Amino acid sequence: MALSFQERLLPAPVGGGFAMDDYWVWCGSVIEGEDGRFHMFASRWSKEVSFWPYWVTNSEIVRAVSDTPEGPFRFVEVVLPPRGPAYWDGMMTHNPTIHRSGDRYLLYYTGTTYEGGMPDASHPELWGEGKPLEARSNQRIGLAVSHSVAGPWERFDTPILLPRQGKWDGLMTTNPAVCVLPDESVLLVYKSTGSQSDRLRLGVAKAAHCLGPYERAADEPIFRFDEMGDHVEDPYIWFHDGRFELIMKDMEGGICGEKHAGIHATSPDGLRWTVSAQPLAYSRTVAWGDGAVTVQGSLERPQLLVRDGRPVCFYAATANRGGVYDTRDPATATWTIAIPLAT
Repeated sequence: MALSFQERLLPAPVGGGFAMDDYWVWCGSVIEGEDGRFHMFASRWSKEVSFWPYWVTNSEIVRAVSDTPEGPFRFVEVVLPPRGPAYWDGMMTHNPTIHRSGDRYLLYYTGTTYEGGMPDASHPELWGEGKPLEARSNQRIGLAVSHSVAGPWERFDTPILLPRQGKWDGLMTTNPAVCVLPDESVLLVYKSTGSQSDRLRLGVAKAAHCLGPYERAADEPIFRFDEMGDHVEDPYIWFHDGRFELIMKDMEGGICGEKHAGIHATSPDGLRWTVSAQPLAYSRTVAWGDGAVTVQGSLERPQLLVRDGRPVCFYAATANRGGVYDTRDPATATWTIAIPLAT
C-alpha cells in the first residue's frame, strides 16, 4: 500500500533549512539551479520590529543557496527589494514560490504598497491607524522572470491576478501556488477573502503560458467547508501520475484534526478536489534527526522540491514556540524548516 503524505516525512536534519539571526524568516521555496545547487527564495524582515503586524509592510524576498536540498542554506542576496509606493509591489514582497518553464525561472509572489513610509524601530508609528487594512487590501499576486536563478529578475508594473469587487475574492489575491505543465500552461491556486473579517478560501486560475493572461477557471472557491465552520490557506500544488495533488493549512483543525496542520487533497483537473482518506498531510509535531520531538509554534506556507513529479523535500515556515500571532507566548525566532521525504 502506498504511503500517505504524512508517512513519507522523515526526521528533519538539525541545523538544516534557512535561518538568519537578526531577521524573521518565512515561506521558503527551493529549486535546483542551472549550477546544480539548490536555491531557496524566502521572505525576511528585520527583528527590529515584531513579526506581526510588520510582515505586511516590511517583508522582502531573498535568495539563499545550499549544496543539498535539506541545507543549511546560506544567504546570498535580496531579490525583490522595495522600489517605492508608486509601484503595486513597491513596499513589500512576500510568499515566494519558484518554478521553471522552458528556459525561464518563474518567481511568483505577493506584493503590496501603502503610503506613509516603512515602519522601523525608530518610527513604528508609521504603521498608523488603518495602515494594516490598507496594506492587506492592496496585496496582489505578481510574477518576476529570469533566465538564470541568480537573476537579473524582470518585475512587471501590474499584478497577474486582481481581486474581483463584490465577489468572495474581492479583497486581495495572495499565497500563490503554481503548477507548470509540460505544455507550459499554468494552473494557479490562490488565497483570498471577501472582506477583512471573512474566512480565507482558495480559488483557481489558469494561463496558456506563464506570461499570461491569467483567468479564473472557476467562479467560486474550490473548497467549501461551511459545515465544519472552517477555513484554509497556504496551498501548494503539483502534478503526478495523471492527477493534481495539493497540501494546504487547516486554519482551525476541523478537516485534518489539528489546528494549523496540513491537509492533503487530489484532483483530476485542478477544479474538482477531494480531501484524502487520510487528510492529515503534516503535523506541527516534528521529529528531528537527533531523536528529539518538538511541537512547533507554527508550520505554515508548505512547499516542496519536486523531481519528476515526486516530492523529495518538504519546506515550511516555522516558529520556535507559541506561534507568531500568540501575544501571550510569542515566538522569538522563525525560519524555514526542511524535512526530507521518502520516495
